[in-house]
Amino acid sequence: MITESLRSLYSRDLNKLKVEIEAYQKEEYLWKTDKNISNSAGNLCLHLIGNLNHFIGRELGNTDYVRQRDLEFSLKNIPKAELVEQVQSTITVVDTVLSRLSEEDLKKEYPLEPLGYKMTAEYFLIHLIGHLNYHLGQINYHRRLLDV
Repeated sequence: MITESLRSLYSRDLNKLKVEIEAYQKEEYLWKTDKNISNSAGNLCLHLIGNLNHFIGRELGNTDYVRQRDLEFSLKNIPKAELVEQVQSTITVVDTVLSRLSEEDLKKEYPLEPLGYKMTAEYFLIHLIGHLNYHLGQINYHRRLLDV
């Protein structure tokens, strides 16, 4: 069943996000930008947390999460431990919601059109895992480049 695969992939990659954030040797470098690097790892982490809590938690799981997307990119200097805690909370939300979805639920139309067109929940969940990995790669590169 694809739900189990999605649960496994989201768990794997959100746990990688925790590892990346924890790997910063200098906590203040989580918030560093440089030249053409306009988003810090901390802000990308907040963006992923907001994105998944909104599009999976709220829209598919009916949580009361209220996304404040502008803050995902403007907040600074949140302690590393707090970021890790928020990622862990997101892991729980995503897994709980996905565990409740049936194959029939995945074939239903996603309630929003965030990509500008209608799509199934399954399609959008696959898109979101790609989005997570895109930013996870950016965070990894940011850490290796700027946490020196």
